[in-house]
Amino acid sequence: MEFGMSLRRQIADPTQATPRHRVRSAMSTHIWPWLLLAALACSSFRTLPADRDWSHYLGDPARTHYSPLRQIDRDNVQRLEVAWTHDTGDATARSELQCNPLIVAGVIYATSPSLRVFALDATSGAEIWSFDPFETVEGGQGRNRGLSWWADGDDRRILVTAGPWLLALDARSGTPVESFGEHGRIDLREGLDTQTNDSFVSATTPGAIWRDLYIIGTRVSEDAGAAPGHVRAYDVRTGERRWIFHTIPHPGEPGHETWPEAAWQHAGGANAWSGISIDEERGLAYFGTGSATPDFYGAARIGDDLYANSLVALDAATGERRWHFQFVHHDLWDRDVPAPPNLVTIERAGRRVDAVAQVTKSGHVFVFDRESGEPLFPIEERPAPSSAVPGEVTAPTQPVPLAPPPFTRQRFTREGVTQRTPEARASVLARVEGMRTGAWEPPGLDGAILYPGYDGGAAWGGAGWDPQSGRLFVNANEVGSFLRLLRLEGPVDGRALYLEKCGLCHAPDRRGTETGPTLIGVMERRTPHEVYATVMAGAGRMPGFPGMPMPEIAAILAHITDPEAPPAEAAADGGVRYVSAGYQDVTDPDGFPGNAPPWGTLSAIDLARGEISWQVPLGGYAALIEQGLTKTGAQNYGGPLVTAGGVLFIAATPDETLRAFDVRNGDILWEAPLPYSGFATPATYQVRGRQYIVIAAGGGKLRRPAGASYVAFALPDGTPHEGEASE
Repeated sequence: MEFGMSLRRQIADPTQATPRHRVRSAMSTHIWPWLLLAALACSSFRTLPADRDWSHYLGDPARTHYSPLRQIDRDNVQRLEVAWTHDTGDATARSELQCNPLIVAGVIYATSPSLRVFALDATSGAEIWSFDPFETVEGGQGRNRGLSWWADGDDRRILVTAGPWLLALDARSGTPVESFGEHGRIDLREGLDTQTNDSFVSATTPGAIWRDLYIIGTRVSEDAGAAPGHVRAYDVRTGERRWIFHTIPHPGEPGHETWPEAAWQHAGGANAWSGISIDEERGLAYFGTGSATPDFYGAARIGDDLYANSLVALDAATGERRWHFQFVHHDLWDRDVPAPPNLVTIERAGRRVDAVAQVTKSGHVFVFDRESGEPLFPIEERPAPSSAVPGEVTAPTQPVPLAPPPFTRQRFTREGVTQRTPEARASVLARVEGMRTGAWEPPGLDGAILYPGYDGGAAWGGAGWDPQSGRLFVNANEVGSFLRLLRLEGPVDGRALYLEKCGLCHAPDRRGTETGPTLIGVMERRTPHEVYATVMAGAGRMPGFPGMPMPEIAAILAHITDPEAPPAEAAADGGVRYVSAGYQDVTDPDGFPGNAPPWGTLSAIDLARGEISWQVPLGGYAALIEQGLTKTGAQNYGGPLVTAGGVLFIAATPDETLRAFDVRNGDILWEAPLPYSGFATPATYQVRGRQYIVIAAGGGKLRRPAGASYVAFALPDGTPHEGEASE
């Protein structure tokens, strides 16, 4: 250090050299520029860290939610302040904003509630360019959780989905890349290798990049006749389909025997909607799939239904299956794999093991060897109850990992009913009277309680990984749901069609659920054209029904308008059908969860030991906090961000708050208000030596106001930037 300071003094003023150096003054005046270059490598010049990007969805191809940045740490996180806010200006009454943005070379790439794609200056939030994908194509609204970045020399592209379209945009201008597909876009409804009655195909979660391939799964309808959820790879340059993996196997393909013989021609679902992870060293792609359709009655798909509800590993270059594991056989509970798997490296028996960890809606973590698919902890096939519904054949067993322990409670009990008030407890006990409450109870006419409920356990926000501690962090919901079927018989009329197509989200009585708004009075609030356009194109979480015949649409709308009117038969069908009674959580009269808290949690799981290190409630409800009921936890959507500074950032809750937790023990280190609830996963990046945390705050879920804000936080400008990214 002393030599370095002396050297810098000479560079600043060569005449101030020591006597020994004056002897060489003539030489030094010629070589001091070279000494300057050498000095730039000295330790004192490392106070300006290099920029660090967030160039992949959830941080990296392994979907770890982790950043090596550590400028913001446990000691200074409480000094964070708002650096900038950007409002996209296109929020609607029930819009949602769930995007985990990309940050590359000082530019943020993100989407708005209306699926407009835009670029911002990452230091100020100022808009650089904007592109509306629906100016030239149909497709309606929807949701978007992220984008993908690809570059080859000067060719830099943003790939993003909007409705049924996959678009390639020039990252510098936001204009479509004409050489990709047809004028910069391809239609995801095409190239599925099968015929379907339902043309609803979209993608909420971005695909994964493997060299010059874009690998993507899709969202499809959850009704009978839905499109299949096959996974496809497209050439990033041209948009040409390079391979397809049939998640509903065709004749001659492994797994075909787990379905009825002709199921591949008409069955739907088994879709990789939650995202894809890439092992770049091995060239493997990993993804989880959803249930086969229809969700709750499987008489038309008797069998285990591979590759529904499975973790699948494919050769990323060819789409060839390497291995798979099915988490739910013949799913009747909508137990989709809710999030992309985490690719992790853990210490086992003195050696490092590359593994893949998958969190589930049931509140379990399954851990496998990444190469072979062998479980790292024992998995037990446990007997499961059979169904009493005619035509249904349930699977005799279901798999349960023996470690780590589940990160949620596993069943709804009457002893565990809320005690918030005597009236609330009495109301919930009356609602669940006679309901079956065991594990894996199948849906029936009598009803059962699904616990955790339809949205987990784990949800689409997924889990975060800390390579320093070897812990997996997962936020979870702990709310029960009603699981019941309705029996329909005779001709298909407006009521029957409504229950089949709409009742799941909008409730059989049209009063709405958390998933879908009330439809009572909708024909007075909207014009017939607006209602028809929504049915055709979809909106928010609602899929479109562009293939539905006009007589059926008219019958449904007639029932919505006047459910007491005589049924107008839309089609002749004398058969018996069973449909879900709708997405309905077990709640008390005030709308709070009907089971005892916690209703939302954040857990740290040691994957080497198979143990839960700590668990804390996550968030709360403002109305209850005002009454002094804190630490209840709350339903939550969006995932964590884990940093090398020892800090975990997460919003996800309905209380409009971004929180920072100490990864060692779950202590809250910092909280900041957001303009709207942050139902999204934060990102972090570093530009010009300053680290930022950014989150999309759009509300819209859990009855919260909707907005369209991106909020970035940073340490006060001028803070010494001594923390660099860890190696």
